[in-house]
Parts: sequence; C-alpha cells; structure tokens
Amino acid sequence: MINVEHLTITYPDGNKAINDISFHIDKGQKVAIIGANGAGKSTLLMALVGIIMPAPKTIVIDNIEVNKNNFSDIRAKIGVVFQNPDDQLFMTKVYDDIAFGPRNYGVSETEIASRIDNILEALGISHLKERMPHRLSGGEKRSVALAAVLSMNPAILLLDEPSSSLDPRARKKLLAILSKLPLTQLIATHDLDMALDICDRVIILKDGCICADGKPREILVNEQLLQENGLELPFSYCRK
Repeated sequence: MINVEHLTITYPDGNKAINDISFHIDKGQKVAIIGANGAGKSTLLMALVGIIMPAPKTIVIDNIEVNKNNFSDIRAKIGVVFQNPDDQLFMTKVYDDIAFGPRNYGVSETEIASRIDNILEALGISHLKERMPHRLSGGEKRSVALAAVLSMNPAILLLDEPSSSLDPRARKKLLAILSKLPLTQLIATHDLDMALDICDRVIILKDGCICADGKPREILVNEQLLQENGLELPFSYCRK
C-alpha cells in the first residue's frame, strides 16, 4: 500500500531531515514511527501526503505516485490527524467541521449526515455533534479531528503525536479507538507504550535515517538500542 524508495528531504538551509530511506508498508498494518525530537518523524508524514513534496518516484501510495499531478487522488486515500487539533478545527460547530471535507468533494448532504452519525457513534462522541469546537477539552478536540478525517473514508491514516497532552482517560479511549480501526496507520509518536500496545511494527528514525525496523516486542524492549536513539524503555515494561 505504501512504498518509499530512497526518499531524501532537504530543507533550504541544507539540513537533511530525511536521508535516503526506503520501506514498504502493507495494507492494514499499524506502524509506529519513533525517534527523538528532530529525528524526521513529522517530516516523513508530511512527505507521504505531499505537504512536503518528495522527489519523483520516491513515494508510491496504492500504485499512485505522490506528485503535484496526483494531489487529489492521494489526499482522498490518506487522512492526516495533526499534533494540534486546533489546526484542523475551524468551523463554529462540530458537525460542520466533520462535514467540511466531504462537502468539498461533492458528497450529498444525506450521505454526509449518515457518515457523521455513524462516525460519531463509533467514536462515542455523538453528544458533541452540535457543540462549538473551541469549547471542547483537548481529548474531545482530538476525537473530533479524527472524526473529520474519517468522514473522508480514507484507506490510510497518518497521526502525528496523537496521545500528546491527553489525560490518562482520554488517552485510553483514543488507543481503544485506533486499535479497532481497520485502516493502515502510521503513527509518529514519543508514546512508546502506545506503540507497544496497538502497533504491529516499529520504525526508529535518527537524524533522518532508519536505525531499526521490526516488531514492537523486539525493538521496544531493547534498552541499548533505544538509548542509542535518544529513547527510553516503555513505562509499562519498566514496571515489570
């Protein structure tokens, strides 16, 4: 579903945020992208959806190359949940925020209403339907941002630090939702416990390079490997 070949992203100052990385992700995989600050996690996600333009033929999503000519097709397949949900919520009502994407793709109001009701029920936030987004809690905003992305029926979900700034209850609820979603997911995160709990693969980035790629139960218990990449053992593992 996602194929990356020799991807390099260089910023105008000459810094290589991503340095010649290659990997393949199959349909339905939940993959955690981990690494210290500045490792290139967010840059990678932005390149996958074309917010940062990759070089030709370096990223192919479901047999479609990520380039300027294919923006519409790529962004119909990929949903992005940004680290700060306020970057995605701008309407005066939750319903309209979730409806914004489908409306711009010409989906009928009847179909939009059906999608929204189903998504809100699945996420357990039907009671937020008529609320004002700016008056929601951080966890509620995160759920609404996710609902807005899911309203587009994406095949792939990119999440940038989805559990950051959430209280334990909101985090637990989010993880339960993500674990059940039958979508290909790439999750850039510092939350190694989340990666251990819900992901079936972990990729470690350091200075824009892939340092490890494998099963969470192998990578996330390797204390030396984690320390070499500016990371610590998951809290749940340390308590054992």
